[in-house]
Amino acid sequence: MFIFLHSTMALASASPLSRILSRKQLSFNPRTLPSTMIRMASQVEESSSQSASCTPPKILDSHLHVWASPKEAAENYPYFPGQEPPIPGDADFLLKCMSEAGVDGALIVQPINHMFDHSLVSSVLRRHPSKFVGCCLANPAEDGSGIKQLEDLVLKDGYRAVRFNPYLWPSDQKMSNEIGRALFSKAGELGVPVGIMCMKGLSLHISEIEELCENYTSTIVLLDHMGFCKPPVTEEEHNTFSSLLKLSRFPQVYVKFSALFRVSRNHYPYEDTRNTLSQVIASYGANRVMWGSDFPFVVKECGYKEAKEAISLIANQIPVSSSDMEWIMGRTLGQLFQHSWQAP
Repeated sequence: MFIFLHSTMALASASPLSRILSRKQLSFNPRTLPSTMIRMASQVEESSSQSASCTPPKILDSHLHVWASPKEAAENYPYFPGQEPPIPGDADFLLKCMSEAGVDGALIVQPINHMFDHSLVSSVLRRHPSKFVGCCLANPAEDGSGIKQLEDLVLKDGYRAVRFNPYLWPSDQKMSNEIGRALFSKAGELGVPVGIMCMKGLSLHISEIEELCENYTSTIVLLDHMGFCKPPVTEEEHNTFSSLLKLSRFPQVYVKFSALFRVSRNHYPYEDTRNTLSQVIASYGANRVMWGSDFPFVVKECGYKEAKEAISLIANQIPVSSSDMEWIMGRTLGQLFQHSWQAP
């Protein structure tokens, strides 16, 4: 019995059990020993669980871009003709901004500046696998070649989402055309969400989005920048915003509360978006809402760190619970892209 207890105490001294053993005396009665050890093990598990819950939640940016620096473009990653970026947006600049703001990870959306050449973003994803997840750009080429491109980008290059830019479709075609349906269906088959950019207004594309969601229920949709809905003023704007809220009937639809400088009528900190955020949370639930910066465009508008801080300033006026804030600031994105943003 002494040998058994001595071994038990030695093991405890090298584990979290020692914290409990220092406060409680262990009975030497062999009939009570097992139950005593079980109680102590339960306390250790509870203590460990509490410690884990104290770990700060990750702050994740659901929407940003990177593109080559002029030097990188000249040497390895050329810009698409006519799409030379007007501002810096290289990965080193992004990492510096994220570090200063305390942002742990992000979803990189393939920029139009490199069109369908994903080599620059792919190189960033390879260099920082625990920092970034990639969202590729759908190619709606009429020959259907974009479907194979999507498959390769996901299965070979590790992209976890795809963006639909409706303005890349032929002007007389919709995202719900034959090619669009095939791409949307393939995304669901591959398990990658589809981000949709409605820069010219959600009202122009709401019927396409509804059609795709109704017919392909397994494909997750991410609405970029709240569908570009500003706080509504006119009747038409109220109707459009109402259609955004009604999309919540599709459980696969999520909303990015992102690029606030694009969806606000005011200057920083864009406090007029508080009512739209409140209604989006009420309709979708915070677990289907996610913050995004729209780096690097946001830098010249208000600053990257300030863009993150604006969310708290706006949320405090609603108010938003701390639990809902955790969802919006990273948990929603982390749940969508599980096993990402983990230490290598």
